[in-house]
Amino acid sequence: MLATLFPKPFDRPGWVYEEKYDGYRILAYKEGHRVRLLSRNARDRTATYPTIAAAVGALPSPTLLLDGEVVAFDRRGVSRFQLLQQGHGAPAYAVFDCLYRNGQDLRRAALAARREALEAALGARRRGPLLLARRLARDGLAAYRLAKRKRFEGVVAKDLAAPYIEGRSTKWLKVKVRQEEEFLIVGYTAPEGSRVGFGALLLGAYDRGELRYVGKVGTGFSGRSLASLYRAFQPLVRARSPLANPPRERGVTYLAPRLVAQIAFEERTADRKLRQPVFLGLRDDKARAEVVLPE
Repeated sequence: MLATLFPKPFDRPGWVYEEKYDGYRILAYKEGHRVRLLSRNARDRTATYPTIAAAVGALPSPTLLLDGEVVAFDRRGVSRFQLLQQGHGAPAYAVFDCLYRNGQDLRRAALAARREALEAALGARRRGPLLLARRLARDGLAAYRLAKRKRFEGVVAKDLAAPYIEGRSTKWLKVKVRQEEEFLIVGYTAPEGSRVGFGALLLGAYDRGELRYVGKVGTGFSGRSLASLYRAFQPLVRARSPLANPPRERGVTYLAPRLVAQIAFEERTADRKLRQPVFLGLRDDKARAEVVLPE
């Protein structure tokens, strides 16, 4: 179940407001002591997060299917995708839904009932790397103010009466505090000065089926990431731009749009370009077709 982006904070009767985490979405399957952790695109992450798999396996319920986000927290307790990708900090699993427990399929049950099942499965307290997704406030506007003060990524508002709906749904709505989104890497500029590999990445996103240029990002890279990205780019080099609106810039090497990058940015300009973007890392759990410009 995926949340739909909503432009501003709100408050509605019968809705709850949870912290929006900045990590990898993971489904955790438990049958006896056997556990599998799967990403959104069905990649097996069990070996990647062994402590989380072991903690799920130790839960008393004989069968479970949990939905949540694997995250890494900074010193202020805020989840940061960049920390997770760089391997900094111990990964944790923030669980926000329970779809199956003790032989019972809960997907058609209301969120309120699924939350009760989740709390019964995990217990009220944190169990090692497992934690219940935090609910911020009863009032949606107060929840947003808290998220903004704590510098969380945002708020996810959920209808307590809604079943679990596979795919994008308006029964879950996300309101962002910190601007982070995924974009396709469509090219790079030549390096300048002492930098090696490339100067900046050209970014794009789909808009009504066309791949549109949204700007370039030249910060957020380490020496190691510059080298590894440059190597990953070489098989993707192409002669022509994949963009419907390529930039008027010399010295660009264009790439087949296959790699998805997570980018932090200040805001979008009037012509839908990114202002002050920062590269956070690559994502291999998002399909290219999902990288679309918001309406």
